[in-house]
Amino acid sequence: KGRIMKALEEKIIREGIVKKGNILKVDSFLNHQIDVAFLDEMGKEFQTLFQKHPINKILTIEASGIGVAVMTARHFQTVPVVFAKKSKSSNISDELYHTTVESFTHQNTNDVVISKQYLNENDHVLIIDDFLANGCAVLGLIDLIHQAGATVEGIGIVIEKGYQSGGKKIRELGYHLESLAIIDHMDDIKGEIVFR
Repeated sequence: KGRIMKALEEKIIREGIVKKGNILKVDSFLNHQIDVAFLDEMGKEFQTLFQKHPINKILTIEASGIGVAVMTARHFQTVPVVFAKKSKSSNISDELYHTTVESFTHQNTNDVVISKQYLNENDHVLIIDDFLANGCAVLGLIDLIHQAGATVEGIGIVIEKGYQSGGKKIRELGYHLESLAIIDHMDDIKGEIVFR
């Protein structure tokens, strides 16, 4: 394991809170309050992991993936970040790619859209997100990339819940998926987290 992966595991153990219903709260550094220097280190790690791919766009989904996607883009230099927006409106316009995504954490389904202006067949896309559980968000982003005729170059995840089906599903589809921390087991009674 690399230095950042070890540091992330230590940070999760130190600052993460295991909640009932299989929820891990890491909002002291990742998705409410942001530890910018630490996200920058993770961004650099993602750049190292995917540097052999011809990436010209980074894609995430609002809101909590944006911080780590932006810090990753810094290390790819001229690569912009596009984030899929959760749309309230059911009258989706022709100028948008559209998919639906179920949220494990929030137990709801979101319409998710990207303007056709920002994704096209010439794009080589790296997907970045904070969590991977059942894989719905990532599969939704893959769907949007396919609608645009673009290429999925890789998927970078900060924390993967390895005991849920998402990671397995996505790897079986043949995508290059890298997770900085993979959790094999969580126990909210003991507050215990076991890493792969």
